[in-house]
Amino acid sequence: MRILIKNESIQLVFTEKEDIPFVVEAEREAGNAQYISQWSVEQHENAIDDADIFHLMVKDIKGNSVGYAIIKGMANPNNSIELMRVVITEKGFGYGKGVLSLVKKWCFEERKAHRLWLDVQEDNIRAQHIYEAQGFKREGILRECVKTESAYKSLVVMAILDREYGGGN
Repeated sequence: MRILIKNESIQLVFTEKEDIPFVVEAEREAGNAQYISQWSVEQHENAIDDADIFHLMVKDIKGNSVGYAIIKGMANPNNSIELMRVVITEKGFGYGKGVLSLVKKWCFEERKAHRLWLDVQEDNIRAQHIYEAQGFKREGILRECVKTESAYKSLVVMAILDREYGGGN
Protein backbone atom coordinates (compact mmCIF):
# COMPACT_ATOMS: atom_id res chain seq x y z
CA MET A 1 0.00 0.00 0.00
CA ARG A 2 1.57 3.23 -1.20
CA ILE A 3 0.38 6.30 0.70
CA LEU A 4 0.25 9.64 -1.11
CA ILE A 5 -0.68 11.73 1.94
CA LYS A 6 -2.50 11.32 5.26
CA ASN A 7 -3.73 13.16 8.31
CA GLU A 8 -5.04 12.05 11.71
CA SER A 9 -8.34 10.69 10.31
CA ILE A 10 -7.83 9.59 6.70
CA GLN A 11 -5.19 8.61 4.22
CA LEU A 12 -5.06 8.68 0.44
CA VAL A 13 -3.41 5.55 -0.93
CA PHE A 14 -2.82 4.53 -4.51
CA THR A 15 -5.61 2.32 -5.82
CA GLU A 16 -4.73 -1.28 -6.62
CA LYS A 17 -6.62 -3.35 -9.18
CA GLU A 18 -8.21 -5.39 -6.36
CA ASP A 19 -9.82 -2.14 -5.10
CA ILE A 20 -11.78 -1.62 -8.32
CA PRO A 21 -14.91 -3.58 -7.28
CA PHE A 22 -15.26 -1.23 -4.29
CA VAL A 23 -14.71 1.80 -6.56
CA VAL A 24 -17.33 0.70 -9.11
CA GLU A 25 -19.84 -0.08 -6.35
CA ALA A 26 -19.16 3.28 -4.67
CA GLU A 27 -19.95 5.29 -7.79
CA ARG A 28 -23.11 3.27 -8.39
CA GLU A 29 -24.55 3.92 -4.91
CA ALA A 30 -27.78 5.89 -5.12
CA GLY A 31 -26.36 8.96 -3.38
CA ASN A 32 -23.37 9.08 -5.72
CA ALA A 33 -24.66 7.78 -9.07
CA GLN A 34 -26.67 10.90 -9.85
CA TYR A 35 -23.51 13.03 -9.71
CA ILE A 36 -20.78 10.70 -11.02
CA SER A 37 -20.32 9.37 -14.54
CA GLN A 38 -20.30 5.61 -14.43
CA TRP A 39 -16.95 4.13 -15.48
CA SER A 40 -16.30 0.56 -16.43
CA VAL A 41 -13.76 -1.64 -14.68
CA GLU A 42 -11.52 -1.17 -17.73
CA GLN A 43 -11.70 2.64 -17.48
CA HIS A 44 -10.63 2.50 -13.83
CA GLU A 45 -7.82 0.06 -14.66
CA ASN A 46 -6.62 2.38 -17.42
CA ALA A 47 -6.67 5.32 -15.00
CA ILE A 48 -4.56 3.35 -12.51
CA ASP A 49 -2.02 2.67 -15.26
CA ASP A 50 -2.02 6.25 -16.61
CA ALA A 51 1.09 8.20 -15.54
CA ASP A 52 -0.90 11.47 -15.73
CA ILE A 53 -3.49 10.26 -13.19
CA PHE A 54 -3.39 9.42 -9.49
CA HIS A 55 -6.28 7.06 -8.71
CA LEU A 56 -6.53 7.05 -4.91
CA MET A 57 -8.45 5.14 -2.27
CA VAL A 58 -9.74 7.05 0.75
CA LYS A 59 -9.09 5.01 3.90
CA ASP A 60 -10.22 5.80 7.42
CA ILE A 61 -7.89 5.60 10.43
CA LYS A 62 -8.56 1.84 10.74
CA GLY A 63 -7.69 1.24 7.09
CA ASN A 64 -11.28 0.75 5.89
CA SER A 65 -12.12 2.06 2.41
CA VAL A 66 -14.57 4.96 2.67
CA GLY A 67 -14.27 6.36 -0.85
CA TYR A 68 -11.95 7.16 -3.68
CA ALA A 69 -10.56 10.17 -5.52
CA ILE A 70 -8.95 10.74 -8.90
CA ILE A 71 -6.58 13.61 -9.64
CA LYS A 72 -5.15 14.32 -13.06
CA GLY A 73 -2.46 16.57 -14.44
CA MET A 74 0.83 15.06 -13.31
CA ALA A 75 2.24 15.89 -16.74
CA ASN A 76 0.46 19.23 -17.14
CA PRO A 77 3.05 21.83 -18.24
CA ASN A 78 0.90 24.62 -16.77
CA ASN A 79 1.05 23.24 -13.20
CA SER A 80 -2.72 22.79 -13.22
CA ILE A 81 -4.12 19.74 -11.42
CA GLU A 82 -7.68 18.53 -11.95
CA LEU A 83 -9.65 16.92 -9.16
CA MET A 84 -11.62 14.61 -11.43
CA ARG A 85 -13.60 12.75 -8.79
CA VAL A 86 -14.27 12.47 -5.11
CA VAL A 87 -16.68 9.70 -4.13
CA ILE A 88 -17.40 9.07 -0.46
CA THR A 89 -19.41 6.06 0.69
CA GLU A 90 -19.53 6.92 4.41
CA LYS A 91 -21.18 10.31 4.45
CA GLY A 92 -21.48 12.62 7.45
CA PHE A 93 -18.06 11.91 8.97
CA GLY A 94 -16.12 14.73 7.27
CA TYR A 95 -14.25 12.43 4.89
CA GLY A 96 -15.07 14.59 1.85
CA LYS A 97 -13.70 17.73 3.51
CA GLY A 98 -10.68 15.73 4.65
CA VAL A 99 -9.99 14.57 1.10
CA LEU A 100 -10.18 18.15 -0.19
CA SER A 101 -7.80 19.37 2.51
CA LEU A 102 -5.30 16.60 1.78
CA VAL A 103 -5.50 17.06 -1.99
CA LYS A 104 -4.95 20.82 -1.63
CA LYS A 105 -2.04 20.26 0.75
CA TRP A 106 -0.43 17.75 -1.61
CA CYS A 107 -1.04 19.88 -4.71
CA PHE A 108 0.22 23.17 -3.32
CA GLU A 109 2.80 22.17 -0.71
CA GLU A 110 4.34 19.03 -2.20
CA ARG A 111 3.59 19.17 -5.95
CA LYS A 112 3.94 22.99 -6.06
CA ALA A 113 0.96 23.27 -8.40
CA HIS A 114 -0.31 26.69 -9.44
CA ARG A 115 -3.98 25.74 -9.84
CA LEU A 116 -6.31 23.00 -8.60
CA TRP A 117 -9.60 22.81 -10.45
CA LEU A 118 -12.72 20.68 -10.74
CA ASP A 119 -16.13 20.62 -12.27
CA VAL A 120 -19.33 19.81 -10.43
CA GLN A 121 -22.86 19.34 -11.65
CA GLU A 122 -24.83 22.54 -11.40
CA ASP A 123 -27.56 20.84 -9.35
CA ASN A 124 -25.08 19.43 -6.81
CA ILE A 125 -25.45 22.39 -4.47
CA ARG A 126 -24.13 20.53 -1.41
CA ALA A 127 -20.81 19.79 -3.11
CA GLN A 128 -20.50 23.36 -4.39
CA HIS A 129 -20.92 24.70 -0.84
CA ILE A 130 -18.22 22.32 0.40
CA TYR A 131 -15.85 23.39 -2.39
CA GLU A 132 -16.52 27.08 -1.71
CA ALA A 133 -15.89 26.56 2.01
CA GLN A 134 -12.55 25.00 1.02
CA GLY A 135 -11.55 28.12 -0.94
CA PHE A 136 -12.60 27.14 -4.47
CA LYS A 137 -14.03 29.93 -6.61
CA ARG A 138 -16.65 29.58 -9.35
CA GLU A 139 -15.09 30.26 -12.74
CA GLY A 140 -17.95 29.53 -15.11
CA ILE A 141 -20.54 27.12 -16.36
CA LEU A 142 -20.24 24.54 -19.11
CA ARG A 143 -23.83 24.62 -20.27
CA GLU A 144 -25.61 21.30 -20.87
CA CYS A 145 -22.37 19.44 -21.59
CA VAL A 146 -23.20 16.13 -19.90
CA LYS A 147 -25.88 13.86 -21.37
CA THR A 148 -27.79 11.70 -18.90
CA GLU A 149 -30.63 9.27 -19.56
CA SER A 150 -33.22 11.99 -19.01
CA ALA A 151 -31.58 15.35 -19.75
CA TYR A 152 -28.47 17.38 -20.43
CA LYS A 153 -26.72 18.72 -17.34
CA SER A 154 -24.50 21.75 -16.91
CA LEU A 155 -21.20 21.74 -15.03
CA VAL A 156 -19.82 24.50 -12.80
CA VAL A 157 -16.04 24.93 -13.10
CA MET A 158 -14.36 25.83 -9.82
CA ALA A 159 -10.71 26.37 -8.92
CA ILE A 160 -8.30 27.48 -6.25
CA LEU A 161 -4.90 29.04 -7.00
CA ASP A 162 -1.70 28.57 -5.03
CA ARG A 163 -1.85 32.16 -3.70
CA GLU A 164 -5.40 31.53 -2.42
CA TYR A 165 -4.43 28.34 -0.59
CA GLY A 166 -4.05 29.06 3.08
CA GLY A 167 -3.10 25.57 4.22
CA GLY A 168 -4.73 24.00 7.22
CA ASN A 169 -8.44 23.93 6.25
